[in-house]
Amino acid sequence: MTRHPAFGLALATFGALVLTPDAMFLRLSGMAGPQMLGWRGVFMGTALLLIWLAVSRRRRADLTCLGSGAGIAIVGCQFFNSTFFALGIGGAPVAIVLFGVATTPIFAALFARMLLGERTARATWATIAAVSVGIGIAVLGGGNVVAPTSDVIFGAAAGLGVAAMLALNFVVLRAHPYLPIPLLIGLGALCAGVAGTTVTGLAHMPEGNVWAIAITGCIILPASFLSLSFASRHTAASNVSLLLLLETVLGPVWVWLVAGEAMTPSMLLGGGIVVGSIALYLMHARQSARRERNRSRAEQQS
Repeated sequence: MTRHPAFGLALATFGALVLTPDAMFLRLSGMAGPQMLGWRGVFMGTALLLIWLAVSRRRRADLTCLGSGAGIAIVGCQFFNSTFFALGIGGAPVAIVLFGVATTPIFAALFARMLLGERTARATWATIAAVSVGIGIAVLGGGNVVAPTSDVIFGAAAGLGVAAMLALNFVVLRAHPYLPIPLLIGLGALCAGVAGTTVTGLAHMPEGNVWAIAITGCIILPASFLSLSFASRHTAASNVSLLLLLETVLGPVWVWLVAGEAMTPSMLLGGGIVVGSIALYLMHARQSARRERNRSRAEQQS
C-alpha cells in the first residue's frame, strides 16, 4: 500500500516524542549503568519478542533473517547502542554523552550516502547544522565546559558510538524493508540485557526502583523504537535521526517537571533553536510533498 509522503515523518515524530520521558524514568530508577542496561534490555527485549510472536505470520522466514548480514547488523546495532548509552551515562558527564548522540543525523546522512547512494537534501543539511548549534548551546553553553579528562573522552566516545549505531540501524532497515524489526531489535536488546545482568550480578539487580525501568522498558522503548524503525522505511534515515533529537532536548524538561532539576537559560535557548528548526523543517517537508503531489497529478492529467 502506498503511504502518504508525510507518513514517515509523522511516525518518526511520534516515536521521538514517546521517547522523551525515558531520561526521567532512568533518573527515578536510581540505578547504575550496567544494572540499568540489564533491566532495560530484558524488559524491552521480552516485550518486542512477545509482539513478534503475536503479530508475525511468517515466523520461519523471519528466523532465517537472523543468519543474514543485514539481520546480524540490526541485532548488533541494538546491542551496542544500548550498551554504549548505559555505560556512557553511568560513567561520564551526561552533557558530553548527549552531545555525541546529537551527531546521529550526520552519521545517518553519511551512511545513507555510502551504502545506499541516497543524497541528502540541502534543507536537511541546513537543519542538521542549526540543530547541532542548538544542542551545543543547550549542553555546553552554560559556562561549565568540562576539561578533557578520561571520563569526558569516554563519554564522548560512547555518545558517538550510540549515534553511529542508531544511524546504521535506520539505514540498514531502509535498505532491507522486509526485515522483522521486532524480532531483530528485541533480540539485540535482550542480549544487552543479559550482558548488563551478568556484570551487575543477580543479587544486586533488585536494588533501586525497578518499576521505573519497567515502564520505560516495557512501554516507552518498544513503542518508540518500533515507530522510529518503521519510519526509516518511509523516509530518509537522516530525517528519522533528525527528529530523534527531540528527545535530547525535551528529555530534560520531563526531568525538570518531575525531579525539579532547573533548566538553565542556555538549555532553554538551545532547546528553542532545536525545536524551532525541526518545526520549520517539517513545514518545509510538508510543502515539498504537497508540490510533488500536485506536479504528479498535473502530469497524469496532461
